[in-house]
Amino acid sequence: MSAGTTVSTTYLELSQEGGGAHKFYEVAVDGRVVRVRYGRIGSDGQTQTTTFPSAEKAQAAATKKIGEKVRKGYAPAVAGRRAPRPVTRRQVSSAPSTARASAPVLWRFRTGSSAFGIHVDDERCWVGNEAGDVYTLDHEGGVLARFSLPDGVKCLVADDFWIYAGCDDGRVYDLSSKLPFAAYDIAADVDIFWLDIHEGVLDVSDREGRLTVIDHEDEHQWARRSEGADAWMVRADDRAVYHGHRQGVTAYAPDGGGELWHTPTRGGVLFGWQEDDAVYAGTARRVVQRLAKADGAVEATYACDSAVYSCAASPGGQFVFAGDSSSSVYCFDRAGTRLWKLGTGGGSALSMQYHDERLYLVTTDGSLVCVDASEAAISAAQQGSVPAARDVKLDAALPTYAPDTAVSSMASVSRVSAGAIVVECVQESGRVRVHVVSEGYDPSWNVQFPRAIREPGARYVVDALHPAAGGFYRVRGDIRRLL
Repeated sequence: MSAGTTVSTTYLELSQEGGGAHKFYEVAVDGRVVRVRYGRIGSDGQTQTTTFPSAEKAQAAATKKIGEKVRKGYAPAVAGRRAPRPVTRRQVSSAPSTARASAPVLWRFRTGSSAFGIHVDDERCWVGNEAGDVYTLDHEGGVLARFSLPDGVKCLVADDFWIYAGCDDGRVYDLSSKLPFAAYDIAADVDIFWLDIHEGVLDVSDREGRLTVIDHEDEHQWARRSEGADAWMVRADDRAVYHGHRQGVTAYAPDGGGELWHTPTRGGVLFGWQEDDAVYAGTARRVVQRLAKADGAVEATYACDSAVYSCAASPGGQFVFAGDSSSSVYCFDRAGTRLWKLGTGGGSALSMQYHDERLYLVTTDGSLVCVDASEAAISAAQQGSVPAARDVKLDAALPTYAPDTAVSSMASVSRVSAGAIVVECVQESGRVRVHVVSEGYDPSWNVQFPRAIREPGARYVVDALHPAAGGFYRVRGDIRRLL
C-alpha cells in the first residue's frame, strides 16, 4: 500500500446454477496502481498489477473493468460467504472379475485412496490419487518420492521431459523438479475431467462436454463444445486435439479449433489412448474402438465383457489392452482378436499404460499394479501359475515435496557462474512476462515460468532452457533467485 493513500476495493461474484460459472473478480485501486484478482470462488486466484501515469487514469481503468464484469452478470458480494463449488469426482463401480485366472502381478503399491493418474517412462512410474498424493517409484516398485498437492489428482500427463498433474483445485502442477509449482490455472467455470499437454499447450475436457485450450502463458486460446457431455478423453498431437465424450470422438484443428472430423462410437467414451496414427476410445458399451487420426474412420473394435474404464496399446498398436468395470484386464492383437482376459486381483483399472512388456494399472482400490505382460508370463498365468505379488511398503523417511514451499525454499545466489542462464521478469501490457537476459537466446521469446514468483524487475538463474515449437522457452531443473 502506498503511504498516505486509501485503497478502494470492489469485489464481485458470478455464480450460476447447474454447474455453470462460479468465480470472483476483485479490483483494488491504490493511487496509480490497479490490482486485479480473479479465479474460482474459494481459491486465491490469479493477480495482475498495472501502474498508470496518474491516480485519475488508474481509477478510470478500474471503473471500466468493473463495468465490463457487471454487464456480464457479476454482482457485488462479500468474500468468503459463498462456499467453493464441489468438484465432480468420477463415480465408478467395480465388480469381481469373471476371469478364470489372475494376472501375473509382480508388485502392488497401495496409495491409500482411489487413483486415476498414471505415467510411466524409462526411469520412473508415477501414480496420483484423490487425496492429492503423487508418488514416484522405480520399475521394481521402490518408492522414490512423494508430492503432496492441495487437492485430488484427476490425471497425470507427460510432455517430453515435463510431468504435469491436473488437480481438483482447478490448477495444473509441474512436477518436473523437486519443488512443484502451478503452471496453469484453469478457468473458474471449467469442471475438469481430463487433460493433455502438447508442446506446452494445455487441452482440457470437462463435465459439460467442452474442450478448452490454454497456451504456455496460462492464457485462454480457444474453446469448443462437442455434441456430448461428460468428456473424459482428450489427447493431442501436432495434427489435432482428439476429444471423446458421450456422443463419440471429435477432432479439432490445434491452431483454432475448427472441426476436422467427428465419429460416433458404440457408447460414451470413458477413456482414450493414442499412438502415432490412431486414437483408441474405451466406451461404456463394452468396446474399445481404434480410430484413424487422418479421418476418424473406425479401423478395429475390441470387445470386452463389461464397460471399459481404461485402455492402452503397445508401440505401434501391436497389442491393445483394456480394463473393465469388473476388475478384469484384456489383451487383443491389432486386428481385434482377444488373446486373453485375466483378473487384476485389486479392483478395476481406471488408467493404464504399457511399457517394456509390463502393463501398469491404477485401480479403484488406489493401487499401482505392475503386471508382467510378457508372452511367457501370460501363458503361465492362463495355466494358473502366477508369481506371488509383492506388496510395496512406504519408507518413513520418504522425501515429500509440496507446492507451497516453492517460493520460500528457492536459494538466493549473489553471483552468476559462467554459463548460467539468467531470466528477468518484466511488465508488459498489465502482465508480468519472463524473458532471457543471457546471450545465445532470443530475448523476444517468453519463458514459461511459475506465476507465484513473478515480480517486475526480479531476476532468476535457471539450470536449462528448452525451445518449444510455439516460440517460447521452457525451464528444466532448479530455479534460484538472483540477488
